[in-house]
Amino acid sequence: MSDSPPTWNVQRWTLAVVCTATFMLLLDLTVVFVALSSIQTDFHSGLGSLQWVVDAYTVPLAGLLLTAGTLGDRIGRRRVFLTGMTLFTAGSLGCALAWSSLSLDITRAAQGAGGALLFGVALPLLGEAFPQARERAGAIGAFGATMAAATAVGPLVGGYLVQGPGWRWIFLVNVPIGLAMLAAGR
Repeated sequence: MSDSPPTWNVQRWTLAVVCTATFMLLLDLTVVFVALSSIQTDFHSGLGSLQWVVDAYTVPLAGLLLTAGTLGDRIGRRRVFLTGMTLFTAGSLGCALAWSSLSLDITRAAQGAGGALLFGVALPLLGEAFPQARERAGAIGAFGATMAAATAVGPLVGGYLVQGPGWRWIFLVNVPIGLAMLAAGR
């Protein structure tokens, strides 16, 4: 990025991309809960395996968050964001194509690591795009509203997808959105 202030279009674009990515990664925290029963049936999983479907995502997401922020400071926030989006999207595809509980857990971990990279640089990207305090406050407000909406909508979206096309679609819907965000982020 250059030293000149970002234009209004760049600001809107940055806000849209960051909020969409954040919505996806937080949606994946809650959407999976309604699919656990279907996953258990398909993979003949026990309780321990089902716990790992959730934990394999949340542990890397939480554990790598500070590292992601530091990486963003050292090698560039945009680069970390795009790497995170690539990893999250590939992890989502892997989850949709999983053939066992173990393969689902491994791809969920990749998805969680990608989510940490995305989330770790989200606010700094917004701070950079919105250098004026008033505009930055509005962008952070939109970011917070996005997080609240994703958490609330997750079980509803999950229930719709599980009852309709099947549990694999809770992950598959991330793929075209992730590809679009990769294109937009470039």
